Amino acid sequence: MSGLTEQLADFVAHPGRLALDDKVLATVRTGFVDTVGVMLAGRDEPVTQIVRRFVQARHSTRQDARLLLGSHRAAARDAALVNGTAGHALDYDDVGLMGHPSAVLVPALLAEGEHAHLSGATLMRAYVVGYEVWAELCGRDQDRLHLKGWHPTAVFGVVAAAAAVAATRKLDAATIRNALAIAASMAGGLTANFGSMTKPFHAGQAAANGIDAVDLAQAGMSAAGDVFEHGAGYLTALSPTGRADRATPASGLGRVLRITTMGLAVKKYPMCFATHRTLDAMLDLIRDHDLKPGRVTQVRATIGRAQASMLRNHAPVTGLEAKFSLEFAVAAALVSRKVGLAELTDAYVNRPEVRSIFGRVQIATTDTVSPAEPTLSASDRVVVETADGKMYDSGEVAGTRGDANSPVSREEMRVKFLDCVAGAPGIDGAALFEQLMRLDSIADSGTLARA
Repeated sequence: MSGLTEQLADFVAHPGRLALDDKVLATVRTGFVDTVGVMLAGRDEPVTQIVRRFVQARHSTRQDARLLLGSHRAAARDAALVNGTAGHALDYDDVGLMGHPSAVLVPALLAEGEHAHLSGATLMRAYVVGYEVWAELCGRDQDRLHLKGWHPTAVFGVVAAAAAVAATRKLDAATIRNALAIAASMAGGLTANFGSMTKPFHAGQAAANGIDAVDLAQAGMSAAGDVFEHGAGYLTALSPTGRADRATPASGLGRVLRITTMGLAVKKYPMCFATHRTLDAMLDLIRDHDLKPGRVTQVRATIGRAQASMLRNHAPVTGLEAKFSLEFAVAAALVSRKVGLAELTDAYVNRPEVRSIFGRVQIATTDTVSPAEPTLSASDRVVVETADGKMYDSGEVAGTRGDANSPVSREEMRVKFLDCVAGAPGIDGAALFEQLMRLDSIADSGTLARA
């Protein structure tokens, strides 16, 4: 019987076998719309500009794909690097599979699609290929990667991007096997870098390296034919305790698509997803009981251990740090009654009325695990105490607004998208939104955002 690496390669080599129903296509459209929106919203972020200058300093003569859908072009892998970094720069991109699949897959596929003049339908099918490979690999490890220091977006993303790009090129299984194995050796990304510019760089680097892995395999580079299941391979390296499943055949791969059940969660707040259920609960309590910052004496939040490990900044001083601070999330909710892009600035984080709330937030953890998203606890809970001795309890909050069980509406997607792309030079936001919503009917994906 063939091993896991060969099974993954065979799956990627036959994307036409996938049966994509309306639900799957709707999820993929959401991934493209949301990622392009937040990518353009992140165009001016310092990390995006640093990576863009880094790319331009290479003086590459290749002009495969556009940077941020603008007039400047670069090699496909460099466009994926810039666009992937921009797409994750605000931490406003969609969530799934313990990470951010679209922030890696969409930039890689847009660059590949523009370079090769691929149809929107081809990109959407390749997205599903990448998503399913990611799902297959991350579902084999019982231990949560965040608690081990690994960022799943970078670790799984590079292999998924290589799979998606390879699927568009219609390569044979042997070449794909090498591409996936090369990508596996490029996997990396540490949660210690959360709250810094390096975290969004993880997404861009995974997208770019995924393209590189396929290019290298096509050029003849060899790699281990058993890289995922080998005792000194990818899964063992990620889970040295031996709890990762390296033996079970991937017999269900492509037959029952995980994207139909796991889907994507669209973020309503530009903060780490680990804060979102607390924010949902906090904003509900504030609205229902008209809570004012001066009245609140304590906020007790119970979240999962993996969530707490990500929310490492208890007294942030920058907008980047604040994205990974539950104390800030609670404070911003109380002060502004919303948490949007306007709140995630250095100036806002350092407002005295915001910082004064940090010390009133107490965080407890639970070892329960959400069956839908293992990085989260089974539920979060918020209890607010006020100066008059009253207590307001959110109860157990198991779902997140915008997730697969509570998806955003088309109009909510449109509002977020238009807010994100407002001011982007040369972009007609309304027209681009409609293009992306009918991506499967576009003959050449390189025409996106072009009049």
